[in-house]
Amino acid sequence: MKGEVKKVVLAYSGGLDTSIILRWLQDTYGCEIVTFTADLGQGEELEPARRKAEMMGIKPENIFIDDLREEFVRDFVFPMFRANAQYEGVYLLGTSIARPLIAKRQIEIAVRTGADAVAHGATGKGNDQVRFELGYYALKPDIKVVAPWRIWNLNSRTKLLDFAEKHQIPIAKDKRGEAPYSTDANLLHISYEGKALEDPWVEPDEDMFTRSVSPEKAPDKPTYVEIEFEKGDAVAIDGARLSPAALLTKLNELGGANGIGRLDLVENRFVGMKSRGVYETPGGSVLLVAHRAIESITLDRGAAHLKDELMPRYAELIYNGFWFSPERQMIQTMIDEASQAVNGTVRLKLYKGNVTVVGRKSPNSLYRLDYVTFEEDSVYDQRDAAGFIKLNALRLRLAKMARG
Repeated sequence: MKGEVKKVVLAYSGGLDTSIILRWLQDTYGCEIVTFTADLGQGEELEPARRKAEMMGIKPENIFIDDLREEFVRDFVFPMFRANAQYEGVYLLGTSIARPLIAKRQIEIAVRTGADAVAHGATGKGNDQVRFELGYYALKPDIKVVAPWRIWNLNSRTKLLDFAEKHQIPIAKDKRGEAPYSTDANLLHISYEGKALEDPWVEPDEDMFTRSVSPEKAPDKPTYVEIEFEKGDAVAIDGARLSPAALLTKLNELGGANGIGRLDLVENRFVGMKSRGVYETPGGSVLLVAHRAIESITLDRGAAHLKDELMPRYAELIYNGFWFSPERQMIQTMIDEASQAVNGTVRLKLYKGNVTVVGRKSPNSLYRLDYVTFEEDSVYDQRDAAGFIKLNALRLRLAKMARG
């Protein structure tokens, strides 16, 4: 394989698996390596990744550690939430929406450094390999992709650890035993999958969760919060304007403290199998309820219902890795146009795992008290309803008469 790749940009976390991949790439291809580590709000110190890459022989100018938190929320999470996207009706797509940004930045670095290839650490069984590679090819059709898990023979934990020891790659103490599950984290969520969670009948251990208290242990007093929206995006909490990343961070704190955002799901992977995942998305769960509430008074019925019809398709596109597809962009354009009047404020009550809407107001509100009141009004003639009903009933009456 040596000579097939001249320079490769590796999505590098600094952890054991991607460090093994780094050394394997050096041995297998004999190529120059560029490492890319993204800060998406996973809550980990990333400078150790720089030191580890340097220790493994990567030139300082070939080490990229980028803070992408604001771009992540502004250009990926918020557009997705304008669509109220939930895969299979419940999953808020926390892992799925991060992959196109990582792929985008990897390709940008590849172009900047003159790399002819990119590499990732996703396995051959999961969705992430698809998401990364669809993003790569959409942005740079001629890029070479190296996916070690699909081609190497390090197909067991024992072989990986042996490889690490042979090449003097540091192994953390907790890596020598079998981890109880794998995790993926960013500013929107944290996921837990595999091993201890593979039996969907077994309840997860409470001590697994890191971003939320259990609803049983949440405060006995509710928390009230007001979220302000402009053109479908949240811009302020309790009157204080915040950047996209700061706002989501604040919602994570509020939601997590009140036991909000846990999900235990058996989902359908794009590659064909079912998998069980457990997720914590406290801020996103609060944001979704608030967004639907502000849409309820600002969106016309036809627009709102059309959005709801398109949402499952839109969510599936993101889950399957088609963020950069023309059809996702077409749907996004429609959603963004519909969001122009989605302005106003929603008041929520957070209490023991629940998010309850208790108020909403908007300068663009379509809610008219003079039309809906049960008191006497001068704008609606109730006699008009008779003709409306008869016209809608006409096809039903004709069908019944035809049947006899």
